[in-house]
Amino acid sequence: MNHPCFETPNNETAVLSVSTLNSMARGLLEECFSSVIVEGEISNLSIPSSGHWYLTLKDSHAQIRCAMFRNRNLSVKFKPANGAQVTIKGKLSLYEGRGDYQLILDSMSEAGAGALQRAFEVLKQKLQHEGLFDQTKKLPIPAMCQHVAVITSPTGAVIQDILSVFQRRYPGMRVTIIPVPVQGTESSSAICNALSIAELRKEDLGIDVIILARGGGSLEDLQSFNDENVARAIHHCSLPVISAVGHETDVTIADFVADLRAPTPTAAAEVVSPDQSALLKELGQFELTLQRHVKSRLEQHKRQVEWLEKRLQHPGRRLQDQSQTLDRLETRLKRVMQQILQHQKGRLQLLARALDTVSPLQTLQRGFSITQTENGQLLTQSIQVNPGDRIFTTLKSGRFSSIIEHIN
Repeated sequence: MNHPCFETPNNETAVLSVSTLNSMARGLLEECFSSVIVEGEISNLSIPSSGHWYLTLKDSHAQIRCAMFRNRNLSVKFKPANGAQVTIKGKLSLYEGRGDYQLILDSMSEAGAGALQRAFEVLKQKLQHEGLFDQTKKLPIPAMCQHVAVITSPTGAVIQDILSVFQRRYPGMRVTIIPVPVQGTESSSAICNALSIAELRKEDLGIDVIILARGGGSLEDLQSFNDENVARAIHHCSLPVISAVGHETDVTIADFVADLRAPTPTAAAEVVSPDQSALLKELGQFELTLQRHVKSRLEQHKRQVEWLEKRLQHPGRRLQDQSQTLDRLETRLKRVMQQILQHQKGRLQLLARALDTVSPLQTLQRGFSITQTENGQLLTQSIQVNPGDRIFTTLKSGRFSSIIEHIN
């Protein structure tokens, strides 16, 4: 390195003081490393009454002393602690008084999981305040699902575990896999798009529920399921969503927003799939109940048929009964007719005697005659005829005509 600080004085015998050497070393470090970014773990943290922070930043192989003065550490948004993983920005320097090599920090932020955990908590509080975790707004999971949409990686072990559960518990389950990357920069938008696709196809495919699943991983791996857009897409989805992300100990924002959180993808598949052995057992119970019911109904109808058989008469017997009834009615009708005829005969005789009393023939029998005009009128008065008219006279025996010559 040709930096002037490394040049040897002209007088090789010149002797430097400790202060001069430390000053030269400090100048060299601050000039060559005026801005560095380092990641490491905090240890030996000390915060005296001055408000300055003193700590050691270390990794598995080395460590370095650090100082962050009060005017700088006021801008830090978290409370540092021993063991915390942080990313710092500062300049390399040397504390001349002790000759200690150190970093003077300008900024500090949580590194890795620490920063992600803080972002997780901030988003969690925000969405909870907005009511996205409200249990009263969550959709119920259908008791008997027939079609499940699974949003996950199509190549991972998770989808195989889910399909295995369906095959074992309920082989008739229809499964639509909507493939998405479950981590990476494109994962969040892909998950939101997959939720929209499931909603659009829910009617024509008959989708009952969505399982959003992936295997376990670090907090960084699960970031797609801690994304605000994903959370809002789950909340606005009209289909019930089951979050099955990671292992039972893994908790994501998606778990809080989803209508149901399953501890594992396998557990999610078990929730939506009825156990076929339990169904078969239940069907067996239904079969026994149906058999008992049918047997009871058959016995009831059998008794009813037997009762009807006892009441049912042979057609020949019915004909005999009807024949006897007809004979009885015929006899009764004959008696009635005889009575009517006898009565009518008596009346007819009375009428005949009455008629005979007034009959002209009876008059003729007593020696009288009946005279009529030419036009057949009974002649009872002389004024009915004139001289020269012809009249007809009927006797008991015979009839003759006369010409009127004189009228008295």
